[in-house]
Amino acid sequence: MLFNTIGFFAFLIVVLVLYYLAPLTWKAKKIMLLAASYLFYGLWNPPLIALLVISTLVDWTAGNQLAKTEDHAKRRYWLLLSIIVNLGFLGFFKYGNFMLENFQQLVALFGVEYTPPKWDILLPMGISFYTFQTMSYTIDLYFKRIQPARTFLDFALYVTFFPQLVAGPIVRSDELVPQFYEPKRASQQQFFTGLLLLTIGLFQKTVFADSLLSPVSDSVFGSKDLLLPLDAWTGVLAFSGQIFFDFAGYSLCAIGIANMLGFTLSDNFRYPYGSVGFSDLWRRWHISLSSWLRDYLYIPLGGNRFGVSRTYVNLMLTMLLGGLWHGAAWTFVAWGFLHGLYLALERFFKNYVSIKTDSQTVQLLLAFLTFNCVNITWVFFRAKDFGSALRLLGSMFFLHGDKPVLTTNHLVLALLLMTMVFLGHFFMRRYALVDVLQRTPGWLLVAGWGIMIFALMVVQTTGQQFIYFQF
Repeated sequence: MLFNTIGFFAFLIVVLVLYYLAPLTWKAKKIMLLAASYLFYGLWNPPLIALLVISTLVDWTAGNQLAKTEDHAKRRYWLLLSIIVNLGFLGFFKYGNFMLENFQQLVALFGVEYTPPKWDILLPMGISFYTFQTMSYTIDLYFKRIQPARTFLDFALYVTFFPQLVAGPIVRSDELVPQFYEPKRASQQQFFTGLLLLTIGLFQKTVFADSLLSPVSDSVFGSKDLLLPLDAWTGVLAFSGQIFFDFAGYSLCAIGIANMLGFTLSDNFRYPYGSVGFSDLWRRWHISLSSWLRDYLYIPLGGNRFGVSRTYVNLMLTMLLGGLWHGAAWTFVAWGFLHGLYLALERFFKNYVSIKTDSQTVQLLLAFLTFNCVNITWVFFRAKDFGSALRLLGSMFFLHGDKPVLTTNHLVLALLLMTMVFLGHFFMRRYALVDVLQRTPGWLLVAGWGIMIFALMVVQTTGQQFIYFQF
């Protein structure tokens, strides 16, 4: 079920009515939320609910055993069981075809002809998100960082909580599970803040991502010819904006819906395109994933504790696996490689080159450089294959076509919007969106809210899927 559909709003209204108006105990309300979460997921593909159930049961059992036993061998067994089951599901459904194709190409190098069986398996929506979320629970219990969930109901709701189930944020158990222990009821301010965040998220997704930027991005990335440099750069910028508004819009919807129910989810984006450097970028973009990779991959690999060379290797490995997490294709690995390279180069220059960054002008220039380097990586993220990616990069820098694919309106609209996004992110990067909304005069807030609602009503949309659902 998609947030940007009439069906979801009917679903949400029913959930809110039952949650606030039905004479239910707190336990009954949690059961209702759990049932609603399974319904939310099951309406997309009912049989795949079994994966959620299995993952929940395995990690609940493993977590309880980890909390009870002190025997090192048994603790390791239960942790490995959790990791193997979760990564096994992820590998089978998401990477099975990718591994078969690469195995076929590998044996072909030795003159062996191998035709893999047809891998016609549906990728469960959001599997990368909820497997990482449940794995964090057992890993944290193994290292005794957290206490186990008090009841199976609390843990099951943590795994399946519908606002963030299919595209995050990837919430740690110590952030969400304790919120289920006591009855939650949103205050009037929290409810309306949540409703406003939901509106902003839908506006970003429907108006900016789908209606304004998607046609520009699709035209450029769908072209099979060399392009004019202006067209190529505009299309890449358009995708840069599209994926931000799409994913940040989903995160705002998730946070807003949780607020309306009285729960708090952490921010997932903090004006990333205003970042001054790449380490700053990854503190602002998809925060829940970048912090997960840092805590459960980069630091266990050794982080920066074993010398400069090892630090570079750890950065590269983390970002390569982060790229592969996004999709079963070598283009995503290339995307991760570039981000790893950027982070390594940034660390190198900080160690050996002294640059005074106190000036806002210098910060703006560094942010502009960061933004454009990030846009180059988006080419590999969006392109269907390396050939398409290299052709587009050639159009951006070296080889130029002679026929425009974008209209003047598309060029002006996309370039103007992305200029505003970059400058807006840069000057707003020290502020939190909720704080800004709370300090905004009431009349201006109502006027802006009305404009967004009007735009959502005017824009023709078919309820396009959020980009990150495929991950």
